Amino acid sequence: MSRIARSPLAIPRSVFFLLLAPLLAAADVEDVWTGVERVVAIGDVHGDCDQFVAVLRSADLIDAQGKWSGGKTHLVQTWDLLDRGPDSRKAMDLLMRLEEEARQAGGAVHALIGNHEAMNLYGDLRYVSPGEYAAFRDANSEKARDELYKEHQKEFPDRKRWEAEHPLGFAEHRREFGPTGTYGKWIRRHNAIVQIDETIFLHGGLSPKFADWTVRKINEQVRSELEDFAKMPGGIVQDEEGPLWYRGLAQGDEKLLEPQVDALLKNYKVQRIVIGHTFTEGAVVPRFGSKVLMIDVGLARLYDPKLRMACLVIEKGKPSVLHRGKKLELPSDSGPDLLRYFKQAAALDPSPSPLGKRIADLESRLAAPSRK
Repeated sequence: MSRIARSPLAIPRSVFFLLLAPLLAAADVEDVWTGVERVVAIGDVHGDCDQFVAVLRSADLIDAQGKWSGGKTHLVQTWDLLDRGPDSRKAMDLLMRLEEEARQAGGAVHALIGNHEAMNLYGDLRYVSPGEYAAFRDANSEKARDELYKEHQKEFPDRKRWEAEHPLGFAEHRREFGPTGTYGKWIRRHNAIVQIDETIFLHGGLSPKFADWTVRKINEQVRSELEDFAKMPGGIVQDEEGPLWYRGLAQGDEKLLEPQVDALLKNYKVQRIVIGHTFTEGAVVPRFGSKVLMIDVGLARLYDPKLRMACLVIEKGKPSVLHRGKKLELPSDSGPDLLRYFKQAAALDPSPSPLGKRIADLESRLAAPSRK
């Protein structure tokens, strides 16, 4: 970049701006939005494109042909679009197309970087399924794998074992997630956190360690580390307390953490925080009196072949849930009304509902005599 700055006339003007465009795009990514009438938030997809499509349709965001039909709605997908399931590439291609279609209709798609997107960029591939590699396989895959092996044969003299660990499509997968690859460039352009009116959305959660960071600071730091992996040690992307990994808001003791949550809401001037990352029993789960909403309902069929399906909808500032396409009001308390909500959701599920244990535990707690 410094070379270009010293002698901009050394290269054609069109090439100069082509090189500059990715940096401008990253700098101009909007991460705070106001005046949005309808927001639909969908949690982790994990390579199940069919389920993703089903939820989008249930929320009237796409039509029967898979085209955007949500008008000015803002779709927030808290990512972990990737890994575990076989159709991550299809899901990415769909979301890339919907981003443009929604923009043209006056809406927006906010795909927020999750830990699995980051892992695929920096090479932690332990959750990549065989189907994901197979999706990148083509007529030249044998040649591509052969060339890749030649680069590493000194480190891996046992070629058969290396090939077993690097199936056809692996080389193309890594190329496409690289800095110049289609999906690598696309992921790196995105935010990790956005604020839409009075709601914060992100993948993992906000811990006390980063509680005073602004939305813009978090996004710039995440993008910076994903552009230059040398910045990751001691950074935010791989930090267990960072926004891509933190589970405290999902799993911590509510009484102990409520002051932390209240401080976060005050700091960001919002009413709620919406998170994915931590799997629920098949429904959107409210915590801290609905100040935190968990939306990773386990959409992927690898969790349950009965197909779990729910998403969060915020219309004119009021949140509700679409559970298997039926609108449910969020509970007003953590007791009887929470039980009402879970029972309504369970009644929509194929029997037995995955919410059964949660309902039984809550009934037991409410039936127990209160301690004085």
